[in-house]
Amino acid sequence: MAKPKKRYVCQACGSVSHRWQGQCADCAEWNTLVEDAPATVFSMKHDLSSGGRAVEFVELDKPGPLPVRQPTGLAEFDRALGGGLVPGSAILLGGDPGIGKSTLLLQAAARIAREGRGVVYVSGEEASGQVRMRAARLGLSDAPVKLAAATGVRDILTTLGSMDAPGLLVIDSIQTMHSDTIEGAPGTVSQVRGCAFELIRYAKENGVALVLVGHVTKDGSIAGPRVLEHMVDVVMSFEGERSHQYRILRALKNRFGAVDEIGVFAMAGEGLEEVDNPSMLFLSGRDEPMAGSAVFPAIEGTRPVLVEIQALIVRLQSGATPRRAVVGWDTGRLAMLLAVLESRCGLNFSSAEVYLNVAGGYRLSDPAADLAVAAALVSAMSDKALPARSIWLGEVSLAGEIRPVAHGGLRLREAAKLGFDRGFGPLDVKGGASALAYDGLGQLANLVDRVIGNS
Repeated sequence: MAKPKKRYVCQACGSVSHRWQGQCADCAEWNTLVEDAPATVFSMKHDLSSGGRAVEFVELDKPGPLPVRQPTGLAEFDRALGGGLVPGSAILLGGDPGIGKSTLLLQAAARIAREGRGVVYVSGEEASGQVRMRAARLGLSDAPVKLAAATGVRDILTTLGSMDAPGLLVIDSIQTMHSDTIEGAPGTVSQVRGCAFELIRYAKENGVALVLVGHVTKDGSIAGPRVLEHMVDVVMSFEGERSHQYRILRALKNRFGAVDEIGVFAMAGEGLEEVDNPSMLFLSGRDEPMAGSAVFPAIEGTRPVLVEIQALIVRLQSGATPRRAVVGWDTGRLAMLLAVLESRCGLNFSSAEVYLNVAGGYRLSDPAADLAVAAALVSAMSDKALPARSIWLGEVSLAGEIRPVAHGGLRLREAAKLGFDRGFGPLDVKGGASALAYDGLGQLANLVDRVIGNS
């Protein structure tokens, strides 16, 4: 075993010296060096109980100044964030290529800069001239945003350290950043984790709102190490189909606000436009009631959104294998619902192809959509339209029962505001059944009787 080495620790500043001397070389205090001999060389190298700087504690029960949210100028963006940007927070924004991430952040940065707050936009994928071209197309050329095209984190932090801390720092994107202290090409796990750590530390120490743009993989998840999502305060996903004009900004993680809150935008010629009433966007084009169409009041965060669910049943010849195609809903949930309709209601879908679509490219994960899907399937099978201006909500159990759903009253009130005058759902709905003519259904068989009997 190696012989333990002696060391001398200053009792005033904590600096370590390997020989005794009368005066500390770091703090210039006299007679403060005291011998400290660790038991082994290993413990000396790994002992973290001394030699560090003191940590400042804040009393939780004592009042103090709290961070004030800063609005971005985009109401839908603020809604998804929970009320605005929190100083010192780190936000990770992901989305498919070309969905509009850079456009959204450039619009928000321009509005914040016009209000007199400092904004720095660092692009690792585009030159400054390319960003200026996009700003000119969006009508944002007059915004005092500081643009830079750089990928070196050391260069970026050195430059930021020589100027006043901005209110907003945008890094587009984190996968293009590179640290010269870490081996590996930009985009590797070590580079992404190390660069994000340095940028987040700068943001926390200087009270800067940091937005990191993240690439996504082919399955839609944010590329890079999963620890990146744990490091940041907010994880947001910018979703939508290129063939549709709308875009949804969804909060997947938010330490400062509600999770699953959404902001809705529409892609236009001059950038992204806010959609105050997304229900009208997803229900556009509905004139006369048609067979296989049902309207469901979904809940996204605190906002009700009415969407149209469409179903198509195609009878096949004997012996053919039927297809089950779903767009915007869970395939396993559809299979379960078809089994309940066959077992509890006596309907036969085994010899028919079933196609289900959520109009507008919207994606549903709410179990309360079971009844609307069932209504669309029964309507398409019987070729009878559902009652005009009606909505359907409720969760269907394997026994065929229609169970209550969360925020039922809020869903009904939103439907009444948009001109719907009849609702179908579980028997027990509080706080909104008086907003329209409401019919409670206890069993899925009651739905089949109403649709086929057209009552």
